[in-house]
Amino acid sequence: MIYWMFLGLAIVTEVIGTLSMKYASVSGDTAGMVVMYIMIAASYILLSMAVKKVALGVAYALWEGIGILIITTFSVMWFQESLSPMKLGGLALLIAGITLIKYGTKKAVQKKQPVAKPSYAPLNEMMKGA
Repeated sequence: MIYWMFLGLAIVTEVIGTLSMKYASVSGDTAGMVVMYIMIAASYILLSMAVKKVALGVAYALWEGIGILIITTFSVMWFQESLSPMKLGGLALLIAGITLIKYGTKKAVQKKQPVAKPSYAPLNEMMKGA
């Protein structure tokens, strides 16, 4: 469970870092760039912690995909970026892809160790000789 929390925090820090980058580029504020560097670094650190137990493909798809969805939403609200039907279609496909990757990944099945069958050969030999 903690590894999913690391992934959630990695997504949040990636979103903050990316939005800070956009803010710094339109405002000229260098503090936004500092926040961006810190948040992006934190995002990668948290992602690396998450992939210890979360499958890499799933973690990366969720990290990047959910990040794109949130960043796009805030870009439209805060920076007045356009949201065309093509972008909406792309976001819908992104959601479908994330869902397929998440639910298409099975947990690793632990293999059962073969149980050694007792050998009765020595006992059979003794019985033959008796």
